[in-house]
Amino acid sequence: MNETINLLQSHRSIRQFQNKEIEVDKIKEIIKSAQFASTSSFLQAYSIIRVKNEDTLREISKIRDEELLSQRQPESAAIGNQNYIISAPLFLIFCADLHRLRSIGEYKKFDVKVGNVELLISATVDASLVAQNAMIAAESLGIGGVYVGAIRNNPQKICELLNIPTYVYPVFGMSLGYPDQKVEKKPRLPVEVIYHEDKYNPVFNSEEIEKYDSIISDYYSKRTTNRKDTTWTQQIPKKLSQEWRPFMKDFLESKGFYF
Repeated sequence: MNETINLLQSHRSIRQFQNKEIEVDKIKEIIKSAQFASTSSFLQAYSIIRVKNEDTLREISKIRDEELLSQRQPESAAIGNQNYIISAPLFLIFCADLHRLRSIGEYKKFDVKVGNVELLISATVDASLVAQNAMIAAESLGIGGVYVGAIRNNPQKICELLNIPTYVYPVFGMSLGYPDQKVEKKPRLPVEVIYHEDKYNPVFNSEEIEKYDSIISDYYSKRTTNRKDTTWTQQIPKKLSQEWRPFMKDFLESKGFYF
């Protein structure tokens, strides 16, 4: 074990922040560290938008809250107390960005095809790797945060609010700040379930899943906030009983991507 591994294995989602700004030099280091993530074919097909305007943050927060209310999750009862978009000293949105490459093509007068699925996947991976670097850099500085996938509840509204052009789409947001809560580390699936050698093993490992259910049940019953009586597998039908965000295909096509 070393300092880096300890940091990676200590990740927790932080949703409550101190009323304290993140120093400008630390923000610069977080963004600079994010840029050194691996990038497919060195295209660097991503952009990061910091949202500071309070009205815009409130609008984005409403988009996030709509998901909790629509799914009738337990957290919906406490939305007003868990507004980690508005309360975060630093809120970032990570975008898959192929608009810049298309603009370079126009400027340099050569043809580029940026709307295809492979480039969409590559840009999404780029944005995700960049975001993970940002989170790790922030945590190394004593800053905590949480990813906000709920901005995709209404990606068109996000694009309107942030002037996001064709060939760009918002992948997720990230709230960052100095933690104002203690959060227990959430156990992950056993390595035996997710790790394969030489080829994928499709045999369902029910024994390990049952053990994990027991671990998660114990975790939920003992954690300091939002205790609940459930297991990991019991949450799956609640999450997957219907198609998630079925409008995303049409939205991406409206942004210039084709399938």
